[in-house]
Amino acid sequence: MAVWGERLAGVRGVLLDISGVLVDSCAGGGVPIPGSVEAVARLKQSQLKVRFCTNETQKSLGKLVGLLQQLGFDISEKEVTSPGPAACQILKERGLRPHLLIHDEIRSEFDKIDTSNPNCVVIADAGDYFSYKNMNKAFQVLMELENPVLISLGKGRYYKATSGLMLDVGAYVKALEYACGVEAEVVGKPSPEFFQNALQVMGVEAHQAVMIGDDIVGDIGGAQRCGMRALQVRTGKFSPQC
Repeated sequence: MAVWGERLAGVRGVLLDISGVLVDSCAGGGVPIPGSVEAVARLKQSQLKVRFCTNETQKSLGKLVGLLQQLGFDISEKEVTSPGPAACQILKERGLRPHLLIHDEIRSEFDKIDTSNPNCVVIADAGDYFSYKNMNKAFQVLMELENPVLISLGKGRYYKATSGLMLDVGAYVKALEYACGVEAEVVGKPSPEFFQNALQVMGVEAHQAVMIGDDIVGDIGGAQRCGMRALQVRTGKFSPQC
C-alpha cells in the first residue's frame, strides 16, 4: 500500500475508460465488469475529480450514458469526453464538409454538420457498415481531393466484447492511409489534444491526473505521453503478451 501511495501522491483527478474497464460490449448493449459500478461510486464519494474518456463510436453519447445509467453507474453526459462532439467542433472550425464512414447510431451527432460536396472523410468504428462498397466510396472521395483530409475517431486495433475480441477502426484507417497516401488526423485516444481537453474540463494538470484503461497504446501510452500517470486494468482487452 505504501508503494501505491507514493506512486499516486498528488493525484487530483481520475480519467476512466469505459469499454473494457467499466463494461464489456454485447449485442444488448453492455455488461458491467464485476466491481466497476461500486468502484465508480467510491471514486465519486472521494475528493478526486472523475471524468470518463472514451473512444466509443457505435453509440451516441446520449445512448451510451443512458445505457451506463441503466447498468447502475453514476454518470452524466457532461462528465464524458468522446470523439463525436470533438470532431464536430473541428469540422466547424475548419469549414470541413465530411463524407461520413460511421455507424448509423452516431449519425445524429453530425446532424448540424454540412455534408454536401465533401472535402474530407470522417471514419469511425462503423461495425458492419465497413463493407467494400462503403470503404471504396471513402477511398474515392479522398482520391478526388487535391488536399485529402482523413479524420479518424480513434485508431484502436481491437476491443473486447462478451463474444470475444472485435476488430476496431484502426485497421480500416490504415487501409485508407495506405491506399490514398495520407495520414489520418486522430480525434480521440491516443491524441494528446483529446486528453488535454479532458484535463482542461476537469481543471487539473497532467501530472495531477491518472488514466485508467485496458488499452496499452490508446489509454496508457497516450496518457503517459501527455505527462499523466496511467494504470492498466486486467480486464477488457488486457493480455500479458501485449
